[in-house]
Amino acid sequence: MRLMGLDYGSKTVGVALCDPLLMTVRPLEVIRRRKENHLRLTLARIEELVREYDVRRIVVGLPLNMDDTAGERAELSELFAGEVERRTGISCVMQDERLSSMEAEEELRMMGADFGQTKEAVDMYAAAVILRDYIAQHKEELE
Repeated sequence: MRLMGLDYGSKTVGVALCDPLLMTVRPLEVIRRRKENHLRLTLARIEELVREYDVRRIVVGLPLNMDDTAGERAELSELFAGEVERRTGISCVMQDERLSSMEAEEELRMMGADFGQTKEAVDMYAAAVILRDYIAQHKEELE
């Protein structure tokens, strides 16, 4: 089963994929848009990727506050997940993404990345962290 991870932001969506055996996760791309509420092209691109890679489940990052409360960004992420699900017909699940961007930045730093050139790469790597965490937490049910 191939899964897709999405890191939803105000102007970008980081995308990551796993292999069908759930063994590896890789950052795939960043989808950009001019305004947060302009989702038509973003959803169309996600739909293309779902078809191209035969995705069976989509994992969307849920940016909870450190005290486990859901703020405005979490609510927007849940609305986005609902739009993705309606557009693709693929089940979307939410995954706690606290500190995923920090973990992604650390991974990029360890690879020697130049952050002036890789700011958007953080979104892709954060999507990969979100997807990796989901797979690790749900491995038995996914197999």
